[in-house]
Amino acid sequence: MSSSTGTPAVEVRRSRRRRRTVSAYRDGECIVVLIPATMSKRDEATWVADMVARIERQERRKPRSDDDLVARAARLNDLYLGGLAVPASVRWVTNQSARWGSCTPGDRTIRLSDRLQKMPDWVVDYVMVHELAHLLEAGHTPEFWAWVDRYPKADKAKGYLEGYSAAARLEPPPGGEADPGVLL
Repeated sequence: MSSSTGTPAVEVRRSRRRRRTVSAYRDGECIVVLIPATMSKRDEATWVADMVARIERQERRKPRSDDDLVARAARLNDLYLGGLAVPASVRWVTNQSARWGSCTPGDRTIRLSDRLQKMPDWVVDYVMVHELAHLLEAGHTPEFWAWVDRYPKADKAKGYLEGYSAAARLEPPPGGEADPGVLL
């Protein structure tokens, strides 16, 4: 089960056909570990820890691609914005040190900071929905926030980004309520 410390949810599946091998794969937010049915609980704990560590190392080495972002944007647009926010391009950028993402409604481009690549998927999804919503409503109006708040983990993701910023000792932008699209 997932914890508040960022540990992924883990599902262990025992198989009578599996004799000696152990394998694991990511299924959404969960890591599935396949083990022989005859394995002891002690060996299970050792193997599960090892396999989770392996999956996490692989994921750290393999950055998400721009193609992944395009697919993610399309899925989130369909799920939460009724298919109305269609960007012309979506890509990772390395030059955003003051923002998590940006959108230029005029040319319908969305850019996400590559710093998000190491964050949980639901945080990346929130930033993507935030930027997609700018294609429907350019400013941070009540209508804009109504679109963003269709994403069910919006408040949780805002809190995550605020906590990250506080831990990194990053200053919020001057004046008023901070924009969660801006690095706080």
